[in-house]
Amino acid sequence: MSETIRSLNIILPVLYAAVFAVYLIDFFKDKPFLHNSKRIFLFVTLIIHTTFLLFWTVHFDHPPITTKFEIFTVLAFSVGFSYFLIELSSDIRATGAFILFFSFLFQTISSLFIQDLLDVPEILRNRLLGLHVVSALLGYAGITISAVYSLLFTIQYKKIKLNQFGLIFNRLPSLEMMEKLSVNSIMVGFVLLTVAILIGTIWLPQAFPNYSMWDPKLVATAIVWIIYGVGITIRFTIGLYGKKFMFFSITGFVAAMLALAATGFIQSTFHHFKN
Repeated sequence: MSETIRSLNIILPVLYAAVFAVYLIDFFKDKPFLHNSKRIFLFVTLIIHTTFLLFWTVHFDHPPITTKFEIFTVLAFSVGFSYFLIELSSDIRATGAFILFFSFLFQTISSLFIQDLLDVPEILRNRLLGLHVVSALLGYAGITISAVYSLLFTIQYKKIKLNQFGLIFNRLPSLEMMEKLSVNSIMVGFVLLTVAILIGTIWLPQAFPNYSMWDPKLVATAIVWIIYGVGITIRFTIGLYGKKFMFFSITGFVAAMLALAATGFIQSTFHHFKN
């Protein structure tokens, strides 16, 4: 099984690169064959990725959440799977390249630096922790996809204002649809982040009796959650629509990534595990 895992680890970034290329070519060329087959290609890639994640979990006796490079492969899958569900539910297929690029990027980073770890702290084998991490990653996948749709909305909006009705205008969905997709993605992401936080509050006291509420990653997660919670509340009360919500989605995503990147360099956190 070890050789199979290594082979899949090499194959996955190649598959995501191919999926990204197929979606990108279809965006520019609008080939009927690619338009109908690219979803199947993505589905097969996700099945192979699922096999990789299951094999990894069984062989190493822990889910791939023990290092940041293991987490990157789960994040790559989360983004790809989330987009697949969006495409199935909306039948909008022209935006895939812009989102699946992140799956390719995250998986490439993971495949380059991931290590085979058989000896890990026992606490990392906890199933509740696995659910906590997966919920958080799916949440971040949601806000990532929301930011992509917000960026596409902004580009489309500027093209319309300038009366530039070219390829991008013809291929992208309407502004109304992109706003809907952005809002729905951010709502799902926020709910999943909330679930991750709730699971964490149950798991933390059991795993770390002396943990601090001022742990850097707890603070960063709380800030991200508050930012999105305030933005969503304003949208459905005072009103936050169109360009304003798109700006909020993009800046919220940047703030979330900066907060996570900053805490990634901090060692004094219970999230940083060493044997």
